[in-house]
Amino acid sequence: MKIGIGCDHNAFDLKEIVKSYVEELGHEVEDYGCYSKDAIDYPDVAFKVSAGVSNGEVTRGILLCGTGIGMCIAANKYPGIRAALTHDVYSAERAQLSNDAQIITIGSQILGPEATKKVVGAYLNSNWAGGSQRKVDKIVEKEKEFFTEISKEISSNSCN
Repeated sequence: MKIGIGCDHNAFDLKEIVKSYVEELGHEVEDYGCYSKDAIDYPDVAFKVSAGVSNGEVTRGILLCGTGIGMCIAANKYPGIRAALTHDVYSAERAQLSNDAQIITIGSQILGPEATKKVVGAYLNSNWAGGSQRKVDKIVEKEKEFFTEISKEISSNSCN
């Protein structure tokens, strides 16, 4: 698989470790930044990785920031993306198995490098088999409903 990876400045060192580990597992990596410890805004990176997943440039994504929370919130704002905050092997497996999450997020101030590798490995070794398809379909349908309403609103406002 081709995996998109991104981080903010708080997780730069961990991202570099995760990149190497993902490659050791036999996957290709697309690095969406950041590329140093200089301060950046995490939504910018989250949106880049989400776009890469959405347009098929990468198969899955891994986002890292201080807590994983900000990246998760930002990624989930991108249409069609299901991102899951993961801090243990079980949640990483369930992100994929139960929720077909295309992206996981991890907090660099929560997990160290070895625990992060276990989480990443569990996520990448789990494959969606449709086990909770009905639930995921409800999420997808609500998103479509929301975007249909927004589209109608924009159309009616542009006619005025």
